Amino acid sequence: EVMAIGRKFEEAFQKALRMVDENVNGFDPSLKEINDIELKQPTDKRIFVLAAALKSGYTIEQAYELTNIDTWFLNKFQNIIQQINLLEQEIILSDQLIISSKRLGFSDKQIALAVGSTELAVRNHRHEMGILPSIKQIDTVAGEWPAATNYLYLTYNGNENDILTPSVDHTMVIGSGVYRIGSSVEFDWCAVGCLRELKKLGRKTIMVNYNPETVSTDYDMCDRLYFEEISF
Repeated sequence: EVMAIGRKFEEAFQKALRMVDENVNGFDPSLKEINDIELKQPTDKRIFVLAAALKSGYTIEQAYELTNIDTWFLNKFQNIIQQINLLEQEIILSDQLIISSKRLGFSDKQIALAVGSTELAVRNHRHEMGILPSIKQIDTVAGEWPAATNYLYLTYNGNENDILTPSVDHTMVIGSGVYRIGSSVEFDWCAVGCLRELKKLGRKTIMVNYNPETVSTDYDMCDRLYFEEISF
């Protein structure tokens, strides 16, 4: 179980796939073979069979007949596959293509694999071009009044930061990640203990975690809480 936040479905969805499994780069059509029987059976791996099917040319209608997944979602998945196709056709990686890919939730490594480059090269090029994410606050009151929370996330679907960069040094604590059998609250308590000790020492803290079941993601545990993945 993870919690991914973005300003587009594609962005949040691809973040979530990477959060669940560190060996997954996103909606990756190369992970599984096409298999119509697997498309009919809901499993944790079916999404990658669907990616392979869409990449090979299955239409939205064919995918719907096999999966019964609502076409709204299938169209969003298709957007990701179409972006992969664009990246694979690109000889020189343009700034606009990087931006459009990042807005659909592509990681630097995911872009690099599609264009035949390296994650570091893509990241360096992105930084040179000033293509960086915006820091956004999570509106916890559905716009009823201006929200002033420390719940934050990063997105490329924004033009400015909702909050200023800290003027004083902060210590970043990395959470234990995905909530699954064998990795539960007991591991998160290590992060909680770390945050409390840093607070006693007078240090400002930043918590990075995407596990919605944890104590470390409570609003009063740290100065800034990022519901974010670790990859770029």
